[in-house]
This record gives sequence, C-alpha cells and structure tokens, in this order.
Amino acid sequence: MAVHLYLSTIPEALIASMLDPLDFGAYYAVGQEKKSRGQAQFFSVDRNFASDYFPMADIDKKCVPHPDGSPKNSVYLSVYRVLEHVPVSAIGSLYLTTRDGRVLEVAPSKDIPAFPKSYRMYQELCPVVPRVVSRLDPREFISFMTDPRRSIHVPKIFFAQLNLGELSDNPDTGSIRDLPYPNIEHLRACVAEVKKDSHKGTKTVDRMAPTEFPYRTIQHGFFLGDSKEVKYYPMPSERELQTTHYVWWRSALG
Repeated sequence: MAVHLYLSTIPEALIASMLDPLDFGAYYAVGQEKKSRGQAQFFSVDRNFASDYFPMADIDKKCVPHPDGSPKNSVYLSVYRVLEHVPVSAIGSLYLTTRDGRVLEVAPSKDIPAFPKSYRMYQELCPVVPRVVSRLDPREFISFMTDPRRSIHVPKIFFAQLNLGELSDNPDTGSIRDLPYPNIEHLRACVAEVKKDSHKGTKTVDRMAPTEFPYRTIQHGFFLGDSKEVKYYPMPSERELQTTHYVWWRSALG
C-alpha cells in the first residue's frame, strides 16, 4: 500500500497514512468510532522531502498494515512547529473537510491575481489563529507576517480570506447583509480604524478566533507562504461548488 504524508493545520501535525486523501479526510474529521466530529484542513506533502527535524525513518517502520491487512490510518511524526519545518515547495494540494467527512481538493497556484478591494479580513490558521482586518493584499500580508526584521513574526503562515461584503469598501455605512460574524459592530469599527489610520496595515478583530468557520465565508481562497515563496489555493466559484462539487457544498452548508 502507498504511504501518504499529510500536514494537518487543525491541529498542526505531520501525519503519515496509508489512506488516500478522501479516505483520510473522512477518517480525520469523523473518526472511526463516530465520536469525534469537526472541520479539518490538511495538505498533501511530498513523501520524499528531506528533513533533519522530523523522524522520517519512522514512516517505513511504523506506517505498515495491521495484522489483518487493513491500512494504517495515521502515524504522527510531529505536533509542534510543523509548518515551519516543511518547505513550501514540498506542500501540494489543500483538502477542505466538512464536519461529516466530505473532502474537497483545492490545487495550488503560484499566481495570485490582483484583488481590488480596499480592506480585507484574514483568518490566520497556522501557526497562529487571530482574525484580522488589513489594507494589505494577500502577498503583502505574507511579507508583513514573515518579515524577520519585525519583532513579532512567523516563519510561514497559512490563512484564509473571509468575505467582508460591503464593509470591504465602505466600513462606515456599508450594509452587513448576511455576514455571519459575531459582534459585527466591533468588526465594522476595526475596519474603520484601519481606514482612518493610513499607517496602520492591520487590526486584530479576534485574538483567538475559532478555527472552524463556514466555508461559505471564504472569499478568493487560501494563502500559504514565507518570505521567499507564496502559494494560492483558489476557492471554486459558488456555481462550480453547486454543480461539480454539490455533495461537498451541501455538507459545507449544513
């Protein structure tokens, strides 16, 4: 059986598994005993990337079939500072898993289109989890967050861009419509503060935002990068989700 390598972001972990991505996502989100259930996001990782940080020899020693021939579901190689030690170049597709184990593959792109909105909201997912509003576009935000010259920075960052609706252009009077975020007036005030202070690139909305959030709030997609390399994971359009990925989309809305 082939052995796969996955980088989970919720929680952060490097995992070897004999399950393919669809089966691993279902196992990871739901569990075999149906007692644990939760949204999950994970990346495929190049099985052959070299590392002195992770116990790569454990993959062949421990990720072997059970005595009855069934595949090994998971072998944890690390649960600490994982993203930091996996090269961006070794990270492949992103898999978005719903609470009931439906999996959507999102392939990476190195090309990030220009996004015209004035203000954005980012949900940081790994290795830190604040929710912030920013005047910086995704590439600028990655550069800002991974700049070693700053006293507070991270080696790499993975985050999603969330929909701000009319607040992205007009935080003062823009309609909130069906934005599902709690304490919406606090969010409006945060965007307005970034608008008012031209020297303020970002403003924290929630220091410990829930890492589980409605996938319908994703705008554009997910972003991964460090000071040298960036990958963009474009979210399929709602029309494509409703047609090509209907089962996943119905689960994500549930």
